[in-house]
Amino acid sequence: MKKPPAIQDLLGVMARLRAPDGCPWDREQDHKSLRFHAVEEVYELMDAIEAGDDHEMLEELGDLLLQVVFHSQLARERGAFDFEQVARHIVEKLIRRHPHVFGDAKVRDVDAVWAQWDRIKRAEKEGTRHERPSALDGIPRHLPALLRAEKLVKKARKASLTRPGGRRRATPTALGRKLFDLAALAQAQGWSAEALLRAETGRRERVWRRLEQAAQAAAKSKDPLSKRRKIRIASP
Repeated sequence: MKKPPAIQDLLGVMARLRAPDGCPWDREQDHKSLRFHAVEEVYELMDAIEAGDDHEMLEELGDLLLQVVFHSQLARERGAFDFEQVARHIVEKLIRRHPHVFGDAKVRDVDAVWAQWDRIKRAEKEGTRHERPSALDGIPRHLPALLRAEKLVKKARKASLTRPGGRRRATPTALGRKLFDLAALAQAQGWSAEALLRAETGRRERVWRRLEQAAQAAAKSKDPLSKRRKIRIASP
């Protein structure tokens, strides 16, 4: 007799753990109580990848998949969605955002792929409550401070919100040492480098958002169509 696919076994095990006579610990969990478990599993997977340990990678990928299945089971119990919908959603999104693979679009390089991805993503969310009117939107709030700063700078640079200027030359080793020394200096002063960078990232984001809003307002005021709309609205 042919065995069912392993994913079906996993979904069945998860449902059984959540059943009235299942595991007390699993039964008392909810989305919020589990939210940091997924983060921990990702970091453990990163350790396995960097160690080049296939055995650990296999195990950690399973642990990460369990988090997806667990949240899907919780959502199914609430009548929100289930694992099938999660999988179908990502399949459809990947096909939709790769028209150069599954359609007739042509792209020259990786930069063009990213630009196309961003255009499709904006179009998908336009007019919905998930719309991202700012180029700085979409960065997870709970990212570690340094990673969040990197992503914010990248988005700001792509949106031309950063000031152009000469880049100081530095080797990766020298820059790594400087970052470490700054963290050590903060610790010696009794400060948290994580908290300091998070606060400064928030300040820079506020400044860039104001610049972006000012640029958008200026562009709108120069738009003849926009002016005609204003005239029509103001007319009795």
